Amino acid sequence: MTDMTNDPRPHIERLTRDLRDASTTLSDDEARFLVDAYYIIQEDRKRTGNQKLAMKNEPHALLAWFFEQNELLENQIKGALDRYSSAKPAGVWMKSIYGIGPVIAAGLLAHIDIKKAETVGHIWRFAGLDPTVTWGKGQKRPWNADLKTLCWKIGQSFMKFSNRDECYYGHKYREQKAKYIERNESGLYRERAAELAPKFGHTTDARRHLSGGKLPPAHIDAMARRWAVKLFLAHMHEVWYELELGRKPPLPYPIAILGHAHYIPPPPPPTN
Repeated sequence: MTDMTNDPRPHIERLTRDLRDASTTLSDDEARFLVDAYYIIQEDRKRTGNQKLAMKNEPHALLAWFFEQNELLENQIKGALDRYSSAKPAGVWMKSIYGIGPVIAAGLLAHIDIKKAETVGHIWRFAGLDPTVTWGKGQKRPWNADLKTLCWKIGQSFMKFSNRDECYYGHKYREQKAKYIERNESGLYRERAAELAPKFGHTTDARRHLSGGKLPPAHIDAMARRWAVKLFLAHMHEVWYELELGRKPPLPYPIAILGHAHYIPPPPPPTN
């Protein structure tokens, strides 16, 4: 018969539960650290997995162990960030959006101070999504590099799931991409193409498109992804601002003052 008094497993499980519960009290600095750690470990796990697949013979047991440990730690951090984001009403809303998981939601919560963002334009600039903001030589970077990377990941997620019925922003990405393609084919981006052409080698596929007065397909796709991300951030700001401050935020400058865009309300919450 096993002596359960010396069995370490109950103590390990209890510690795991305690730490999971403690995730709700993480500071924003600690959450940012865990988000960074998650993506570092994820890349290590992918690299180790690729090395395993590339081996002709059965991979060494130590390599397999590293892969399993990275996978385990990755899931543990994801679980902790899930608790952290679920403890905040804005985090719950973010995770209701198809394509936004606990790690991305936690990163947004940890990097953005909604009380300092009167309009979504503040968030767009902080995330490096305002094309009017430039980074001059010798100047301090005018945006948050980690948040900009996080927004790139959001765009990739919307693109990846754009064929799913549940992915609202994936559908918006596809709709906007179709509009950009139509404008590109009609020559509306000819001046922009002429500006970009000298930045690419003469033999590149991109230069061929640009020399013909059109933006390359990859450029069009990136534009559509950025548009979808900015729409998501606008909706996130509206919901989060009202949850935190109890009132509707002012309309973004392009809508309220310039009239350059029409208002698109946030999607309705999931029915399930």
